Amino acid sequence: MTKEEKLARKQQRKAEKVGLGKLLLWNSSSCSVALSTLMLGYVTFYCTDVLQLAPALVGTLFMVSKIFDSFTDIVAGFIVDRTQTRWGKGRPYEIFMLFLWLSTWLLFSCPTSFATAAKCVWIFCMYTFMNSICVTFLNANNVVYMVRAFENKEQQSKIVGYGSIFTMAGAMVFNVLFPTAMAKVGTDAVGWSRLVGMIAIPLTVIGMLRILTIPEKFTPVSEKNGEQTHLKDLLPLLKESRPVLIICLVRFVQNIATGLGVGTYYWQYIIGNLGMMGVASVTTILVLPLAFALPGLRKKFGMAGMSVIGILVGCIGYLATFFAGGNMVFFIVAALLVSAGAVPLNMMFNMFIADVADYNEWKGLKRMEGTMGSLTGLSGKIGSAFGGFLMGVLMSASGYVGGADVQVDSAIMMIRVLASVAPLALMLVVAAILRFYTVDKQMPQIKQDLEARAAATTEAAAE
Repeated sequence: MTKEEKLARKQQRKAEKVGLGKLLLWNSSSCSVALSTLMLGYVTFYCTDVLQLAPALVGTLFMVSKIFDSFTDIVAGFIVDRTQTRWGKGRPYEIFMLFLWLSTWLLFSCPTSFATAAKCVWIFCMYTFMNSICVTFLNANNVVYMVRAFENKEQQSKIVGYGSIFTMAGAMVFNVLFPTAMAKVGTDAVGWSRLVGMIAIPLTVIGMLRILTIPEKFTPVSEKNGEQTHLKDLLPLLKESRPVLIICLVRFVQNIATGLGVGTYYWQYIIGNLGMMGVASVTTILVLPLAFALPGLRKKFGMAGMSVIGILVGCIGYLATFFAGGNMVFFIVAALLVSAGAVPLNMMFNMFIADVADYNEWKGLKRMEGTMGSLTGLSGKIGSAFGGFLMGVLMSASGYVGGADVQVDSAIMMIRVLASVAPLALMLVVAAILRFYTVDKQMPQIKQDLEARAAATTEAAAE
């Protein structure tokens, strides 16, 4: 290797480097949002066992909530794509972090003295505001903010991949501490409200660190002429950009699988020890090192290939879950495989959006990261709600009775199926959908052509 080549490689490594401080600050927001999402995993249990609402009714409320989402998601993405402020394009919308945690606390603070109808209105309004407004804008701005804060794909990949370690660590701590605290403090409605309030305050502060410390510095070539995104640009995006539809469908089906989540019910009625749920979550620390491999795996296999490998690992875990029954050790090992398999798709999904934005620009379309963030966010939330709806209906049909000490055999079997066979089948569908994603193969040509356009634009501006 010549001296010039060594110098070029050194400069390249320097350009791709991301400091630990930036990793932490950037992912503070993602970690906070992730923990609010984990908190929602307990809302069905809260509604059925604390507020004494029927599972089918709860599932229906969440499903209906997505009707409003279908409007706010598209509008939010379009608003972000049109934004031009001195703070940047995506950065200003981090302010919704404040309202996210306020609405989360209120969601778990419904007065038990309310009649059933009033409880339904309260839960519906808080859940809808949290998802349809707060999470929607935080989804819509995320990739828009990232591609303007970090210059190249290598930096972005490290921010998402390595940064996911901190998000996973935060989730692990939450999964350890929250169930234990819930078993001790969340024994009634007042306890739930206090517990969620104590969590919401520090996570609001943590979530606001990114907006205060990470500026937007870079502008994509296609936006340097100051041309605005218009509503008419949405139709060509949906008609001509097949990858957009593919990643939306992936998110939809994946979240149906996760929306079926019956983990709390499994620990309560099959394992028979809800308090051990948090202790068992400590094992998720074993999957943390996988995050270090994500940028390298992405380079070697592409986003789709890497995700499919993870899905297959997760499916082994789901299959093992069905046969685990009440064996806690067997169940923990199975859950560990499921968690490991979910890492590539969950932690690197924003790179799908960033890559497809480059694809859109390459095809002469608007990048529209914000709109894509909203579309995939909407797809995921509809999938989660549909999964929750199915779970509620199937649990009710199986004879499940909220708050009962012992459940009938049919309810026990339904919990086992919803924790294993059903998500396994759905994740295999996701793997099949990803076979039609071709952007990974086209990316070298896309990168070359966009760099040539950037050079031509710079040269023309200099003249």
